Amino acid sequence: MSSILDSVNQRTQMVGQNRLELLLFKLRGKQVYGINVFKVREVLQCPELTELPQRNPVVRGVAHIRGITISVIDLSLAVGGPSLGDVKNCFVVIAEYNRKVQGFLVRSVERIVNMNWSDIHPPPKGSGKSSYLTAVTDIDGEIVEIIDVEKILAEITPNNAQVSQEIVEENINRAPQDKVVLIADDSAVARGQIKRTIEQIGYKTKVCKDGKEAYEWLNSIVDEGKNIDDEVLLLISDIEMPEMDGYTLTAEIRANPKLSHMWVLLHTSLSGVFNEAMVQKVGANDFIPKFNPDELAQAVQKRMEIED
Repeated sequence: MSSILDSVNQRTQMVGQNRLELLLFKLRGKQVYGINVFKVREVLQCPELTELPQRNPVVRGVAHIRGITISVIDLSLAVGGPSLGDVKNCFVVIAEYNRKVQGFLVRSVERIVNMNWSDIHPPPKGSGKSSYLTAVTDIDGEIVEIIDVEKILAEITPNNAQVSQEIVEENINRAPQDKVVLIADDSAVARGQIKRTIEQIGYKTKVCKDGKEAYEWLNSIVDEGKNIDDEVLLLISDIEMPEMDGYTLTAEIRANPKLSHMWVLLHTSLSGVFNEAMVQKVGANDFIPKFNPDELAQAVQKRMEIED
């Protein structure tokens, strides 16, 4: 186990190379799942859990780890499967999502693999809205499923997507109706949250499911002979996305003379100081962690102040 985790936090050299590292794990049975190592703080044998009254059924309890009280979610239950059973036979993946430290109960942890985002694909179209998959990939002939953790967390503790009235009033009459805010995010839940937030302050939106789709859409605009600055106010992009991640999308935009002046806001469940350095490295204009509707609205307002 220690060999898997020795270098969990030493991953920044892959920024802009469209690469990631996945921590592979299992729940029940043979199916293998993955989580981006950037999100992982540590993995440990599940400690004793304290059960809380009136807790969500998928939360097995809380653990006190390194001075922090952390909720531990049974990932198998969270995706509609059976419980993982006795926690003594399980591991907890401690990860940070949307500014919160969270524990995910898994049966076993396998290994870390270095991947290219171009080898990570959206889930099959037949998965439907009830699917908890955000992406799939093939590793050594075996299908690995990447779970939409943002969907799970939103079901346990729904995010407030309501923008403060004061911010709405500041923005509602400033939004240009001839431009769109482009949104790129692989999580259907996150796309919906961002879209609702932006539209509350009067802006039109265009939604894409990953960086590749967003980049192709941008190129289709300029291929029609249009000036991208007349069509798109800014891009709000997730970082972790199949096909093309947000860092690579930003780098591709900066390298394209017809797109290079676009305003790019990276908006991600990844957090930590290292992301600020990464944002500067790829040339994004701004970065905010998910998900605070007021902060997101204010980031769009910041772009409008420069536009004015």
